[in-house]
Amino acid sequence: MKFSNFLNEWLVSTVKPIYKPRTFKKYDIIVKKQLIPNLGEYEMNLLSASVLQNFAAQLTSKYAANTVIGIMTVLKNSLERAQLTGAVDRQYSDCIQYPGREEKQVICFSVDEQRKIEQHILNHKIYKLYGVVLSLYTGLRIGELLALGWEDVDFKNGVISVSKNAADSWINGKYKKVIDTPKTISSIRMIPIPDTVLPYLKEWKKYEGKGFLVRDEYGKSVSIRSYQKTFQLFLKRLGIPHKGFHSLRHTFATRAIECGMDVKTLSEILGHKDPSITLRRYVHSLIEHKYAMMNKLGKYLQ
Repeated sequence: MKFSNFLNEWLVSTVKPIYKPRTFKKYDIIVKKQLIPNLGEYEMNLLSASVLQNFAAQLTSKYAANTVIGIMTVLKNSLERAQLTGAVDRQYSDCIQYPGREEKQVICFSVDEQRKIEQHILNHKIYKLYGVVLSLYTGLRIGELLALGWEDVDFKNGVISVSKNAADSWINGKYKKVIDTPKTISSIRMIPIPDTVLPYLKEWKKYEGKGFLVRDEYGKSVSIRSYQKTFQLFLKRLGIPHKGFHSLRHTFATRAIECGMDVKTLSEILGHKDPSITLRRYVHSLIEHKYAMMNKLGKYLQ
């Protein structure tokens, strides 16, 4: 059997029924744009370690490390399934060497920029952007924020329940917001709301009423692309240099470390699968915090 035939069958019989539509779409694109054009004509039993290594080397010369990892992950999953079902006696994906994942640079807002953002939104009561302030104090991802309904906010106990995620999906020629379960189990979590934020949430609820927390001026649901664009225009109006919405999450994590929050607690609030992810991602912030703590300790010598 040619690898192309197996891949097409694998997508339909295994990937589509099990994975979320968004993940299936990614797999489908990788299979049709990368795997089939480069490896599709090979007979399954001829996909040797050297063939796969040459393919990995070609990818490495063209793409960034994280892109290569994404393609190789799909290749590895398909070959593992092929061996499991008996389509091949042995597969060699574990023998391939390619670059490890690169951590993206953590970009966050300065204390002055954060204060400027908060004050402008709260003083002018821009309810559509109250979600920005909420993200600054909870570390919510944009998909988690836009999936929140008022039923997810427990005012009595002061917690937010994160159990859904929003994503933009291309439907009938336009992007529409689709609500789904989070990608990982660790993303399902309870986030305590700071006491200083609760009054603003209550004020926000009085204005919005029911449904999603974040809605436009007409009371309609907001897509991720639309909210990102609104945020960028807001920053431009304030004269703050461009930063992505995810920088709000990085800002929350950085401020939390600066306040002395331990890594395990921060990891659970952020919904990371493992504290090591938090350590690796915010190592620079942690080093600065360690310097401050060590210097504080050193003052006893005086």
